[in-house]
Amino acid sequence: MPVHLPAQNRRQFLFTLGAGFITYSTGAFASENQSDDLVYLLNDTHIGEKHPTNSPIPSHLRQVVSELVNLEQKPACVLINGDLALKDGQAGDYRHFAKLIRPLREAKIDTHLTLGNHDERDVFYSVMQEEQPETPPVKSKHISVIQTKHANFFLLDSLHKTMVTQGTLGKEQRTWLTNALDAHADKPAIIVTHHNPRLGGDPNHFPGGLTDSIELWEILAPRKQVKAYIHGHIHDRGNAEHKGIHILNMPATSYVANPKFSTTGWTVAKLGPDSMTLTTRTTNADHAWNQQTKTLTWR
Repeated sequence: MPVHLPAQNRRQFLFTLGAGFITYSTGAFASENQSDDLVYLLNDTHIGEKHPTNSPIPSHLRQVVSELVNLEQKPACVLINGDLALKDGQAGDYRHFAKLIRPLREAKIDTHLTLGNHDERDVFYSVMQEEQPETPPVKSKHISVIQTKHANFFLLDSLHKTMVTQGTLGKEQRTWLTNALDAHADKPAIIVTHHNPRLGGDPNHFPGGLTDSIELWEILAPRKQVKAYIHGHIHDRGNAEHKGIHILNMPATSYVANPKFSTTGWTVAKLGPDSMTLTTRTTNADHAWNQQTKTLTWR
């Protein structure tokens, strides 16, 4: 469920383009110190109310927030893709999370959030009341399109139930996505949702992934503007492909399941008309992944 923290006045920033499409345009109010081809990608922050200030998990998020606010050229936007809260979406978790990302808004950096299986929708909205949409395009879901210079990001809601590992989009949301993709076919489309698909990638992670992955790919594959699918959930880094669509597993900001193979961090995406270059940033500057780049060419 994406929640949006636009730097500009919300009334100025929100565009409704008929048929229930809520669209945010990063270019409409671009400033001189904004790089319209850069997007920062974070996920799995897992902030807890009782985390000490200097413990690793909040320190990791604080590290990337500090980098962002000190950039001379700010990104077009920041996407934080799910599992914002530590375990089951307590109000104190979201208050702590909101405090940690407040400098992004103060620096006028547009920030968009989705929720994962460790989040609780109603509690989240009770803490950040101003972000609850009055008329969501799909009931009990918060879904939208983020327009950037070179690509449109489609933020989906894969949260099925708090503390249930598997994610689901559902028929109504898939219908909305079909219509939204057809209405925004002018640029490459990048799908963003918390859960991994049960296609491509590592079969070891499929049981905890998106239950309606096959139905989703029946929508995505024929629409050639769809170039990539971005997810978190697994707390690792990787990339795969299914029917020409890149499947991108982004590093977790909070912690990893197996530190022998993974580390924590975030990703900087540089978009072009025909490709996207991903640069991994790690919380440990000496890690082998730090500053590694990979360029993906669109189908």
